[in-house]
Amino acid sequence: MSVRTATASGAVAALLGACVLLPATQAQASGAHDSPVVYAHRGASAYAPENTLAAVDAADDLGIDWVENDVQLTKDGVLVVVHDTTLNRTTDAEEVFPDRAPWAVKDFTAAEIAKLDAGSWFGPGFAGARVPTLTQYLHRIERNRQNLLLEIKSPEIYPGIERETLRVLRTHGWLDRGHVKRRLIIQSFGAESVKTVHAQRPDVVTGFLGTPTVAELPSYAAFTDQINPSYTTIGADYVAEVQKLKGAHGKPLKVNTWTVNDAAKAAEVAGFGVDGIITNNPDIVRDATR
Repeated sequence: MSVRTATASGAVAALLGACVLLPATQAQASGAHDSPVVYAHRGASAYAPENTLAAVDAADDLGIDWVENDVQLTKDGVLVVVHDTTLNRTTDAEEVFPDRAPWAVKDFTAAEIAKLDAGSWFGPGFAGARVPTLTQYLHRIERNRQNLLLEIKSPEIYPGIERETLRVLRTHGWLDRGHVKRRLIIQSFGAESVKTVHAQRPDVVTGFLGTPTVAELPSYAAFTDQINPSYTTIGADYVAEVQKLKGAHGKPLKVNTWTVNDAAKAAEVAGFGVDGIITNNPDIVRDATR
């Protein structure tokens, strides 16, 4: 390389460095938030059948580190990953078991649920996808090096589901220090369920799904680390009120909002200062909030 070329290259590099540094400096001066964490809702469920291993892999293909899922208990006490308390919307349970209405998850054994097609409803390319057990799900996200936002679904239907969830997580290495500190959050719409998880494993990060009033927030901060509301129920003022408080681990409460699926709304809630966004379209939300 000639001296002239080297000098010119150095000048370009210096200019590019200045261009890169300037926005960062401006952002620091303005106190701007980092981009919100993006959580793939039920996996990347806009692109693959929700809560299946295919949805986990779709999120991984998009480069999404966090996936959200739902767990429930079968009749024989096995944790399965499914959203509805009934099986007929996202599987062929009505055809396979026509006499078992209303096809409640709690009325079926794990072996019976394993027979169901959980993919054809979404598209023919997913025919034969299965409802995974939590064990199968954990193995897949561990293989992908993804992180887990786990929702305990309808805990009032499943006495003891918190203990069983923690048992399975522990069995598969998800309650070691590394997972607990960086890769796992357990949330629920049931405040008592979140309290139970916190009491049984105080080190685990927890989230409450809902929008408590500002006056109620201090009582929630005693047992949870996150307030995770619907995007339709919040604004910048509410987010700021939540983040003023310290949660169960002595750190500011975080806000992860759901379910935001378009770029404009994602940009709006990011402007509220939320810490995370739960979405069926994680690529769209990521790109809109960078």
